[in-house]
Amino acid sequence: MTTDPVRWLWAALAVALWFASIGAVALVRARARRMATEKAAALAGPGDALLVAFASQTGLAEELAWRSARSLSEAGAPARVVSLGDLSAAELKAASRVLIIAATTGEGDPPDSLSRFVRQTMAAPADLSGVTYGLLALGDRTYAEYCGFGRALDGWLKRSGAEPIFDRVEVDNGDTGAIRHWQHLLGLMIGATVQADWTPPAYDRWTLVERVHLNPGSPGGEAHWLAFEPVDHTPVWKAGDIAEIGLPARDGQASPGSREYSVATLPGSGRAEFIIRRMTHPDGTPGLASGWLTHDLAVGDGIDMRIRTNRNFHGPDAAVPLILIGNGTGLAGLRAHMLERGDTHGGAWLLFGERTRAHDALLDAELTAALASGRLTRLDRAFSRDAGDGRYVQSLIAENAREVQDWIDRGAAIMVCGSLEGMSKGVHAALEAVLGADRLLELTETGRYRRDVY
Repeated sequence: MTTDPVRWLWAALAVALWFASIGAVALVRARARRMATEKAAALAGPGDALLVAFASQTGLAEELAWRSARSLSEAGAPARVVSLGDLSAAELKAASRVLIIAATTGEGDPPDSLSRFVRQTMAAPADLSGVTYGLLALGDRTYAEYCGFGRALDGWLKRSGAEPIFDRVEVDNGDTGAIRHWQHLLGLMIGATVQADWTPPAYDRWTLVERVHLNPGSPGGEAHWLAFEPVDHTPVWKAGDIAEIGLPARDGQASPGSREYSVATLPGSGRAEFIIRRMTHPDGTPGLASGWLTHDLAVGDGIDMRIRTNRNFHGPDAAVPLILIGNGTGLAGLRAHMLERGDTHGGAWLLFGERTRAHDALLDAELTAALASGRLTRLDRAFSRDAGDGRYVQSLIAENAREVQDWIDRGAAIMVCGSLEGMSKGVHAALEAVLGADRLLELTETGRYRRDVY
């Protein structure tokens, strides 16, 4: 039998390539292990540096994390800031000492950006022996599950073997006393004086230049369009960012604090614009902030306001198709995203719900023009109090299930803005029914499903 030398050559070459591929795979795996080790070591920081991690929904937890880190660094204790959702249990363990500022959204839920962390990392106790931590939990006592995520996170850390440096600090709706207590504990922790009180956020001065009642005759609460112009300079912000409006002191009492609203425009307009509903208590008295802004504040009057970064609700690149879903005054936050994308984009579909077409078709002329110009690719609206309609915005998702799936298959992102109770839960359930729970979870974890709900 004669041996073909060419066949032997090919066989030898194949064997060589096989060994080379094995070596390459081993090299890649070794490099990945080395990078993971280096990343964990880097997170621990130089020497005894503190890791300050945040879990934020509206940006407040992130802001407090940066303030904590700056105060510690100024007191001689180096600190660095990172999103808790970007960390693994191994990285937490490598950090050794961790401060966490964790917000709760709704009835005990974690921030949307923490979905993967909760599902993968918090699913079972981890090995965090040797880790010490301090936890600042942000919440709102008007919800039954006050600080629910912060408390769940605290329990998971303890079950994982981590030791608290001090008892969990809970903050009710930005309570300054609780935040000062946190600062005091930071000082005790490092054995140095931490700034006694953080300087309140620097407000800019703005003037009310326009106010329009958008829904006269509505069966719901009054919705007003307000526009403010800056007195000294125009701050820079992005669609999705949040305005904090300082309330004036009354009857010799201290100011009751700030209120937060979604900004409906961009800095290029030279104005900060809002859609604000006048809230009323059961006895008919108006809400403190909304009553003042929609009735008592006169055109020409000045207010204190600052616009805070809210990365959790920043939009994707304009080339990415975008599905905007909301109701009521949530249209403000969605409008800013429409403006930011301009006329050239990968597609923009607005699904919006309100009470009646006759009285509550907010910004109707603008939305119709946006559809005609191409700024909006598609517009669907539902009016729950109309006899011939009776639908809520989540019904639009179910009715257009095939189209929603097609948009998501093309890489679309989803942004939801409006009421937490009713709307956001109904929309979430409808999206889950159309896309499936696993796919919606994937969209959440990859930042393609974002919410600004209140």
